Amino acid sequence: MAHVSDTITTPDGSCPVQLFTPDGPGPWPGVVMYPDAGGVRQTFAEMAAELAGSGYAVLLPDVYYRHGDWAPFDMATAFSDAKQRGRLMSMLGSVTFDRAATDAAAFFDYLAGRPEVRGEKFGVCGYCMGGRISVVVAGRVPERVAAAASFHGGGLVTDAPDSPHLLAEKMRATIYIAGAENDGSFTKKQAAILDEALTSAGVEHTVEFYPAQHGFAVPDNPPYDADAAARHWAALRRVFGAALRD
Repeated sequence: MAHVSDTITTPDGSCPVQLFTPDGPGPWPGVVMYPDAGGVRQTFAEMAAELAGSGYAVLLPDVYYRHGDWAPFDMATAFSDAKQRGRLMSMLGSVTFDRAATDAAAFFDYLAGRPEVRGEKFGVCGYCMGGRISVVVAGRVPERVAAAASFHGGGLVTDAPDSPHLLAEKMRATIYIAGAENDGSFTKKQAAILDEALTSAGVEHTVEFYPAQHGFAVPDNPPYDADAAARHWAALRRVFGAALRD
């Protein structure tokens, strides 16, 4: 498995990234993997490498780069410790939809310029916060996204005028949404609204729920569920395989 660390210049500064590619000759379809609210850490490097092993060039960006050299979170206590939760929520809130879109354009340009990567359209996937970002990017930068996958993503349907589900009419990608059970950030009612929006817009999509808790796909999250994680890998490979390969 090849792995390089690099920096991408965005309108707001310099974003550290890691690029994982398979062994053997490329070039490979490109994917951006967005982390959950805990940000980039070892578990996501391992997840990016896992996906790369299926034949993709996987870019893992530090979405919190605007905060400089920030201290990593311990996901076992990030939400139970009041001080850490406050810091995490503040950093999470700094990743606005506008910033996510401008960053994504820079990430896609970077991938398009790498010799290991082929094509001008890419996959995006994410977890929790990153799942929401993936859906937003599919609607805000539609000409660059062939497939978008969200796992236990929250805030996909809100009352705000910029709710991600309202971007359905602009999407050109295949959309895959996997919700968690008993998750107040993405309820069955919200899933129905999202499904209706995507159906009305003629977007190829799947919206479904896994019998697991929020955080099921990320190994260092306390609710991690090995069976649900395996199902998520199978779904991700299926969706990306259909949308990104010749």
